[in-house]
Amino acid sequence: MKPETEQEYLLGVNQQELERLQFQHRVWKSVTDNFFDRLNVQRGWNCLDVGGGPGFVAMDLRERVGEKGSVTMLEPSQYYFEWFQRRVEEQQWTNVHAIQGTAETAQLPKEQFDLIFVRWVLSFVPDPELFILSLKKALKSGGRLAIQDYYYEGLSLYPPGAFNTVADIMRAYYRSKGGDAYIAGMIPSLFRKNNIRLLELTPHCLAGGPDSDITEWAGQFFTMHLPIMAEKGVLAREQCDAILADWREHRNSPDMLFISPIVVDIAGVKS
Repeated sequence: MKPETEQEYLLGVNQQELERLQFQHRVWKSVTDNFFDRLNVQRGWNCLDVGGGPGFVAMDLRERVGEKGSVTMLEPSQYYFEWFQRRVEEQQWTNVHAIQGTAETAQLPKEQFDLIFVRWVLSFVPDPELFILSLKKALKSGGRLAIQDYYYEGLSLYPPGAFNTVADIMRAYYRSKGGDAYIAGMIPSLFRKNNIRLLELTPHCLAGGPDSDITEWAGQFFTMHLPIMAEKGVLAREQCDAILADWREHRNSPDMLFISPIVVDIAGVKS
């Protein structure tokens, strides 16, 4: 039997999902890298990557902070935690660490980190304010809390078809698990309420044709996860089949355009 945290992991924990996450990281890497550039992540910083999965962002951060800095990854899944630990041991990195747990349950050091980064995690969290307060305690004064997450609008295919019902399905799926696919809209008010000064709010939407990386990213996600959602009763099997048939038809058309949901960079400073 899998640990409880893996049973509850909304998108699954397995080798196939790990490989999808690796491709996802590559597709969105320039967006994240540019965010780190604007945050002026420096050598010598101590950074925490929250809900980092297999640790692809943590490995990128290590390159930025250098040998005098440190990177800690916080991850609830035993599978991803152990995969990351093996990479760290293979590379003999002494300034990269991992903690198994969540922001709410882990015993994080107080006022330790210059940067805490959270990508596509907060939208799954039932109590976002508790999550943010737990991380705020671990930030140094003047430290940055940087979040990348959804404001789940925009997702669509052109020309329109059955696929364009997927945004509603995804929003309902998040809600059914206690999450919020519009979480990016709430974060600035949570920052203000908890004395975190808003530093940046920048939206991103990627788009591409049938052979683009962003379309392949969407294809990998929806062809893997929509059938699982149908099995769980989130949508009818007939609706799932219609959506995937529409997706395949679009992928074979040179005139198709995929538009991603909006992802927002939000950063705040602890006063």
